[in-house]
Amino acid sequence: MENFNNKINLLKALAILIVISGHLEFSLIPMFPPYSFQVVLFFFIAGMLFKENYSFIEFVKRRFNSLMKPYIIYSIIYLGITILITPIVGKFWGMPITLKNELLIPFLTGHQIDLTSPLWFVPQLFTSLIAYKVLNKTKLNTIFYFVLALLAIQLESFNQNLYILYLLRTMFSLLFIHLGHIYTTKIEGKYNIFSPQIFFSVIGLQSLLWLTNADYTPMDGIGLSYILVWGQFDNWIVPIITSLTGIWISLFIINLVYEHIKNWNFLHKIGQNTYHIMANHLLVFNLITYSILAIKGIPFDIKNNSDIYWFYCPMKSTYFYFVIGIIATTYLGELIKFIHSKIKRL
Repeated sequence: MENFNNKINLLKALAILIVISGHLEFSLIPMFPPYSFQVVLFFFIAGMLFKENYSFIEFVKRRFNSLMKPYIIYSIIYLGITILITPIVGKFWGMPITLKNELLIPFLTGHQIDLTSPLWFVPQLFTSLIAYKVLNKTKLNTIFYFVLALLAIQLESFNQNLYILYLLRTMFSLLFIHLGHIYTTKIEGKYNIFSPQIFFSVIGLQSLLWLTNADYTPMDGIGLSYILVWGQFDNWIVPIITSLTGIWISLFIINLVYEHIKNWNFLHKIGQNTYHIMANHLLVFNLITYSILAIKGIPFDIKNNSDIYWFYCPMKSTYFYFVIGIIATTYLGELIKFIHSKIKRL
């Protein structure tokens, strides 16, 4: 059990590193673009941790406390931060403050406040897990969830309707929650899915898909990446295939290097603070950006004409942002947990 928990924690660490690299527009794993699987990897991990023995009410309560409660706290904090920094940076980084934008949009798009936009998947994960809890009682097989994901992709043409978009994301994510649960309960320790034959099959398949990768040659191909938050897919089946190959290569990497990194304390800290890293990395990135602009005497307007993900001189600074962002948000997460534990003892 200890090895199981440690492996999942290291898989979570890898998953968040993939997400952050994607936001900085580079690929942590060559040939596997982050946006071809980075979000569904977290749904898969949630499926690995899915427990069937809780009652429905207990399950909802636990998931609300672990997912939505910190989400609400972060939303309030970042709304305040956004209001405070608006006169300084010259732009309100978010949607207008209305009841709809603060209460409903978190579930529909999660982009009500730009700085917390990476947390869009938290309300979605909360919904998807509840849906899976209900459906799991019926003992539906993998084919059902696979068809559901295929149908979700067909709803792309209706993604401008935010309610359909919400349904689409739920339908698509259920497949990977289910696969994570199946992996833990029926595959891990019973079947070797990391044999040389499977490795070369996955790498061969991914290399064939790369031939059509419109992410790098927009005039030719279908692309391997897709944008789940907005329900944007280039193909009816490739998003599912690349999700599966991306999840597999992530599991393979952890299993391959586990014995060498299982005692790396900082990697475990990353895995234990994925929520805080996701919530705070854009704030750290923007602090770096505005600091550089101030030092160099460059007007802040140069950033305000772009989106929240714009950062200074990406050719030179990408890996600086990556390293500082991971270190700062990991230890910020540790600090938050330390303060929380002190408050609980009072």
